[in-house]
Formats: sequence, structure tokens, C-alpha cells
Amino acid sequence: MKKIMILGASYSVVPLIQAAKKLGLYTIAASIPGDYPGFDEADVRCYVDITNPDAVVAQAKALGIDAVATCCMDVGLRAQGHVCSALRLPGPSRETVDLCTNKHRMKQAFLKAGVNTARFFRISSEADLAPAMAQLRFPLIVKAVDQMGSRGIFRCNTPEEVYENYPKSMAASRQDYCLLEEFIEGQLFGVEAMVQDGVPVFVLPDGTTAFQAATPTPVGHYVPAPELEPVHDQITHQVERIVAAFGLGSAPVNCDMIVRDGEVFVVEATARAGATCLPELVGTYYGVNYYEQIVRLAAGLPLNPKLGGDGEHTPALSHILLSTVSGTLVRLENTNPPAEDLLDLSLNVSPGEEVHAYSNGRDRLGQIILKAPTPELCQKRLAQVLDGLHIEITS
Repeated sequence: MKKIMILGASYSVVPLIQAAKKLGLYTIAASIPGDYPGFDEADVRCYVDITNPDAVVAQAKALGIDAVATCCMDVGLRAQGHVCSALRLPGPSRETVDLCTNKHRMKQAFLKAGVNTARFFRISSEADLAPAMAQLRFPLIVKAVDQMGSRGIFRCNTPEEVYENYPKSMAASRQDYCLLEEFIEGQLFGVEAMVQDGVPVFVLPDGTTAFQAATPTPVGHYVPAPELEPVHDQITHQVERIVAAFGLGSAPVNCDMIVRDGEVFVVEATARAGATCLPELVGTYYGVNYYEQIVRLAAGLPLNPKLGGDGEHTPALSHILLSTVSGTLVRLENTNPPAEDLLDLSLNVSPGEEVHAYSNGRDRLGQIILKAPTPELCQKRLAQVLDGLHIEITS
């Protein structure tokens, strides 16, 4: 029986563990000790700090694993790359994940490969700000290079805001530098893809619903996104350049892009499946279990031919539940009856718990995933489901 190590044990990797077990693989959940649901789901627990690649490589060798995978989060990505390189397993290499997990190195690789991305400067001290601002066009973004979920990232409309937000980005980072780059004002959208042996199996753009915080933060996605069809060839071309920039062999890919005046720009990309219910949307759209395809790719097993195929596709939508105020949740009532098109309505909080005004993914209250015959009907159905939810918070 093949052994697969799943990096992480939180709720986001539980479907990955379940898919691996369904395929007959022996599952090992690797994470620091804690009350994580993935530990109960897996065949065995491996207590290790997955932010420490060397420690994970040592455990992977000791356990004799045949595959390693993660999804929806960056925390174990560097360890996955180091394990794949050390044990010569399918998946992103050490060099690839080092680019994915440092936004400065990523942007440098983008430039070398011809990826269309915003102009930027590396900032190592406050003294670097004025010369950089003189060569960039406002608005700008001050960006921590080693964070995810929009943490340490701030939009700045004036030089004063750059000086104000620079120390905040540095405080959020483990590095002694950050990025200052142009903020491209346009339509934010995402792209999910999967690469096998250096070739994209599929490229699926998704429409993005953004929450306007320090920077626009995705809180929902939908597929397909008809408004992106005119730039689909550009999107595919940019994904191919990202594959070249990262030196990708076999891995899922998650991208953030912006289209402005018909031109596609890449914000960032990484060698894993996206969060915010994106694996569920990919799976629903193509009619497959996408978590299973991630496991198959990592284990060197054949992929489902429906993935990326030209068959019938099902529109789907995800939406993150959030609060715009902080306080105590006093009422949460769901009056929506069970329905075939309502694929998931799950809540992460209960009455009496403290909730926070939404700033990033850690502040979510729950999620909705649904399907419908058309993207327009998905949006109408979402409005109906939201009408059946009653959330009351006291500050």
C-alpha cells in the first residue's frame, strides 16, 4: 500500500485525506500537536512542524512515504517542495516553492519569464521609499513578501500612506525587506490550473467577489466567468509563462490576476490549489473530485480524463460569510431547507463566541457552495440562501 503524507491537519485538508483513503492510500497527517480534525481522519499522525522543511524531510524518509501533498494554504508548501526534491517524488521542487513563498523572488522570476506583472521595487529601509515612489505610479501597494491571505499588504494612495504602512508590512514579515509595487486598478479574478510534466492539464479562470479591506480580498468565486472569455487566450498564455517562471513539473496552480482595459496582469501565483472553496468549484465544474485529482497527481496515478475536458460543465459559486463589525455572536439561524443545489452551508462559529470584523480569511464565519444551470442563476440562488440566514452580533 502506498503511503502519502498530507502536510497539515486542519479542516482544509480533511477532504484531501478522505480522497487519498478512498484511493486506497495509507494516509499520514503531518502537523504540530493540536485538536485538528485531520488527525482523526488519517490512518496515522506525524507530529512535526511543517514550517520546518528539514524536519519534514527527516520524517518523510523515516516513514518511507511514496507521495506528499497539501492544499489551500502555504504553510506546508516549502516542506512539500523539499520532500519532493529529496525523495524524487512528483510535485513542486524545492526551487519552485522557494519562488512561490517569497513574493520578491516570484516577481523576479516573472520578469525573467516574460510574465506580465506590475512594476515593483525591493524596499530594505525607509530611505528606499522616496526613490522608489519617484519611479512608480500611484496608487501603490506595500507588501510583505512572505505572508498569505492579504496579511501585511496595504494599498497606499499617497506618499504619506506609504510611510504609514511600511512599518506595518515589515512587522508582519519575517524578512528584513518588503515590496513596493504599483497597484493595478481593474477587475480582480483568479485562475485554477493543474500542470502535469510541465504542461497545463486545464486552465480555469474564476470570477472573484472581493471584500474591500486594506487591499481587495477574495471572499467568493464563481465558475465559469463569462466576462473573462474575451481574454481567455491571454490568461492561458500567462499561465504557461508562470509554469516556465517556476520551472513547474507537476502541481496544482493557483493564480491571482487583474484585467485592465483588456490587458491581463499577474498579481501572484503559487503551486497549490487555492482556498475559499476553489477545489470544490473546480470539481463541481468538471464533474470530478478535485481533491482526488490532487492526490493522483502527487502519487503518480492517472488523472480523470474529464478534468479539463470539453464535456458538459456545471456552473458553481462559493461565498464566505463574514461580519463587518467585531463583537459577540448572539444569534445565528439558518432557515434554508436542504436542497440538491446547495452543496455546502457550514458555519465556523456558534452563539456566544467572539467574532472579528473581516480583514482576512481567519475571520470567516462560514461558507456557502452552490451550483445552478447558469452563472446568473448561481447569483440569484446565493441571494435566496443569504435571505435564509439570520446573523446578529452585538459590539
